[in-house]
Amino acid sequence: MKTNNGKELIELVENGKHLSPVLPEHIKNYLIDIDGTVCDDIPNEEPERMSTAALFPDALDTINKWYDEGHVITFFTSRVEEHREVTEKWLNENGFRYHGLLMGKPRGGNYHWIDNHIVRATRYDGKFTDLVEKQVSIQVFEQ
Repeated sequence: MKTNNGKELIELVENGKHLSPVLPEHIKNYLIDIDGTVCDDIPNEEPERMSTAALFPDALDTINKWYDEGHVITFFTSRVEEHREVTEKWLNENGFRYHGLLMGKPRGGNYHWIDNHIVRATRYDGKFTDLVEKQVSIQVFEQ
């Protein structure tokens, strides 16, 4: 077993070849946006506001609960590398527990993630809570 951020990964082998490892099914690998999702929506053009961004209700409690449950928490932001220090300081001062911070997510929204692993996406719409199951329509590749 390999590890990712201290989490056990399941090694996969198919026809004698190693495949990308996966987390156990009960562990989620959360990629969480920052601006407009856990705090005020602050564009890169106004970095002076990043250190004083207002935290959104329930974001801290929910994310830290997921961390405590053993899930992998990675913040994935459109902030650029020059904003890493102020971003890490803000996350730490506000008490977020997390495993990683990825900078430079493409800007503009309307994301469509294509991957060889299962990807689930949830749009933040004003309230941070535990996730619930719903039936929805999605776009997929034709088989």
